[in-house]
Amino acid sequence: MSVLTDSHERFDFELPTSLEASEPPEARGLSRDGVRMLVARKSSGSLVSSDFADLPTFLESGDLVVINTSGTIPAAVEAIDSDDTSLMVHLSNELDDGRWIVELRRKVDGTTRRWSGPVTSRQLRLRGATMELDEHFGTGDRLWIASLDLNEPVLRWLETHGRPIRYSYVQRTWPIETYQNVYATEYGSAEMPSAGRPFTTDMITRLVAKGIGVVPVILHTGVASLEDGELPYPERVRVPLSTAESVNAARRQGHRVIAVGTTVVRAIESCVTPEGEATAFDGWTDLVISPERGVRVVEGLITGWHEPVSSHLMMLEALIGRALLEDSYNAALVLGYKWHEFGDTHLILP
Repeated sequence: MSVLTDSHERFDFELPTSLEASEPPEARGLSRDGVRMLVARKSSGSLVSSDFADLPTFLESGDLVVINTSGTIPAAVEAIDSDDTSLMVHLSNELDDGRWIVELRRKVDGTTRRWSGPVTSRQLRLRGATMELDEHFGTGDRLWIASLDLNEPVLRWLETHGRPIRYSYVQRTWPIETYQNVYATEYGSAEMPSAGRPFTTDMITRLVAKGIGVVPVILHTGVASLEDGELPYPERVRVPLSTAESVNAARRQGHRVIAVGTTVVRAIESCVTPEGEATAFDGWTDLVISPERGVRVVEGLITGWHEPVSSHLMMLEALIGRALLEDSYNAALVLGYKWHEFGDTHLILP
């Protein structure tokens, strides 16, 4: 894991609530690929405001686009404490022993907030199941490792009893299909790898027709409700050998590797050898990408707009530097770009 120095100043700014996307673009009369896209070029420092539908015009034949094909699960389930307190549990990541990392949430005004009070009992009642809170996960008290007592596989049980994780800026419940990328193949993400949401099957066809490669990785994302200053925790990753070979071939031929989402950057950079070669990888990664650590393989990024001081912004700074990062976010704020999983996009190029 990269260790961040105390001297690194997180990028902070004020995000108006009016710029928080409270519904998917389809509800605003747009297609998935109809969201806006700000294009930032590191080499020139230039910024161009465009639309995601124009993505192929900004990429070149030979570029390699890497996508995260992890699908979103309905990871939010209702639970009751031993004193009949009603709460929400967000299932985050399944561990190798079958237990789950979970986050407890309290219900407030139709949405949820992080659980801040003591837990009366470590056994929670769920619909058709029970959950035992075995121990805290990590160094803080936000996450637990929990055992689920079910009569069926967890993912099948969630299809009946779970719903998508939703935060306060999304004002109503949307079906799980709203949170799926069109290329999802294997379900396991607590929250949508949302950088890929604007992609359509037609968009992928247009990229391939232009000679742009599209290859997959899997990174099952955990809950995104990190506390201020909290770094990402380990997540499950699988980089196929064919993807690693495609990354190496593209780089040898002088082409660019473009990641779709910070999850893909984390996955690919986790499988790079000290010699700079990508390799197949199947396991857990605790990699945190900061300006101090830098990136070794990924040269471009398609991503959403991230909250102030989030760890994702450190990764973006590692790619394009603080000055262009600040210019990009200032422009997005002035131009009224939308934030979060249903918002607009940011294309970062070398």
